[in-house]
Amino acid sequence: MLIEKKSRRGENPGSHPGKESPAVKPPDGGWGWMVVFGSFMIHLIADGMAYSFGIYVESFLEEFRSTRSQVGFLGSLMLGITWCSGPIAGALTKKHGCRRVTIVGTGIAAIGFVISIIAPNIYFMFFSFGFVAGIGLGFAYLPAIVAVSFYFEDRRSLATGLAVCGSGVGTIIFAPLTEILLEEFGWKGTVLIEVAILLNCIPCGAVFRPLEPPRRKARPLADQAEGEDIQEKGKTTTNERRYPLLETKMPAEPMQKGLETVKKDLKISNQAALSASRNLETSDNVSKSSVDKESISSKRNINANAEPSSDKEANPMDRLDVFYTRSLLNIPAYEADPDQYRKSVTSIPQYTEAPVDADEDNSCRICSNVSKTMDCNLMADPCFLLFAISNLLTSVGFTVPYIFLPNRATVDGMTPKQGALLISTIGLTNTIGRILFGFLADFKWVNRLFLYNTSLVICGGLSLLSAVCNNFPSMVVYAASYGLFIGVYICLTPVVLVDLLGLEKLSMAFGIVLLFQGIGTIVGPPIAGAVYDITQQYDNSFYLAGLCVLISGAMLYGIPSIQRRRGKTIQSTETTA
Repeated sequence: MLIEKKSRRGENPGSHPGKESPAVKPPDGGWGWMVVFGSFMIHLIADGMAYSFGIYVESFLEEFRSTRSQVGFLGSLMLGITWCSGPIAGALTKKHGCRRVTIVGTGIAAIGFVISIIAPNIYFMFFSFGFVAGIGLGFAYLPAIVAVSFYFEDRRSLATGLAVCGSGVGTIIFAPLTEILLEEFGWKGTVLIEVAILLNCIPCGAVFRPLEPPRRKARPLADQAEGEDIQEKGKTTTNERRYPLLETKMPAEPMQKGLETVKKDLKISNQAALSASRNLETSDNVSKSSVDKESISSKRNINANAEPSSDKEANPMDRLDVFYTRSLLNIPAYEADPDQYRKSVTSIPQYTEAPVDADEDNSCRICSNVSKTMDCNLMADPCFLLFAISNLLTSVGFTVPYIFLPNRATVDGMTPKQGALLISTIGLTNTIGRILFGFLADFKWVNRLFLYNTSLVICGGLSLLSAVCNNFPSMVVYAASYGLFIGVYICLTPVVLVDLLGLEKLSMAFGIVLLFQGIGTIVGPPIAGAVYDITQQYDNSFYLAGLCVLISGAMLYGIPSIQRRRGKTIQSTETTA
């Protein structure tokens, strides 16, 4: 039947027109700490493997007889696809939830790494190690972030900080581990062992238990009895409308006098009554299917308006502040009225009912969810456009040390173990930097945009000065300083976006920023590798990377003046109007 084929597009529990959906209040603890642990472990394993790619560079150069530009492209492709897949991962998370997307993403990444051991050339590695594994890591990475934000509000800053620290800890662990495994088992054996470690992300993702919408209390029995009485009165009223003579009270004497007249009338109209009865039976048969359909539709509407059941869960991607990593106590609206704020930042799709094909409906919903994570109209905002271009340039130089610093160390005469320790040093100080800058960003007297800009300028300057580092101690100083200040890039990006655009535009703006970051990450390392292939020295490669990061920070110093000019323009327009 047609009713069975109808689907509820974008349906959420309690999300029907005219009915306010109950907002989900995060526990700010409890099972949320298990979610933090799961997210920490996913960051540790996934980011640890990704940021330790530089340890493989020497092995891939020998195995595939390729150039540093090609090997750099392989590492950048894996990292870049991880970030570029953010909008798609967000759409899938909105449809299927954090748990499923994380588990499936881990499986995809594992498949990509495993088939890489049979790669005949570097071009196959681009597909398996770069594209497939990158997609899988991206699907596991984004839910690990939003799941923590969904479970915490007051303590979100602490919870998110603990979770993302897994990235630095993973870099500390995986860099020397990868070097040891390479010496013992070669790059193929090392990949297989690390895939076995990666599969631990499946049970870690399984702890991302969705939150259920709050249930309303069941009606007392007295209220139910009252409702039944009202229903019975309704039935009586209906009978009175259909057969008014049956309910008319007449005196006894007039009824006896009129009885004979009524009998005569009945005899005369008996044949007409039989004919009418036959017509009614025919009419009943004809309209029976229509009545059944109305009954089914009524039951469906009753079920649709029922209270949320335990199998219907709230989705983290329905919250506009899900990418905001600081404590919500920093937001005045939340401090004033948490419940009202929670309702205002919860985006509930409208209930619609139309006959559509299931496969078409699923694809349309995914495409719609992807479009909701990116609003291209934001590119008309000069402040956001400047910030997006800045992120592109930062990403061009951001991953160059992660990929080429170990090989640069061996080229300068250091041992492979010392090169691995340089990556571990970046991971250690990066963890400290994320905590430090996140702590500073919570103070109201701190200009977060200025802090963000200045840290990037310092990072770019450090890479430019790295040419003078020609021994292990000086390289350790560079790695430690770079890791410390680059921590601001990941930590404060969503916070600065909120300062520039407002919380209501964070989700759509963050999707575009992820895309810019992914493009920059894919482009940067192969260009740096090509510079080495041409000049045969890494100094020029790091000059290029440092210059991009320095410019990306310096160009943002102009945002306050742009905002002041826009404010004056808006005020003058309002005055003229």
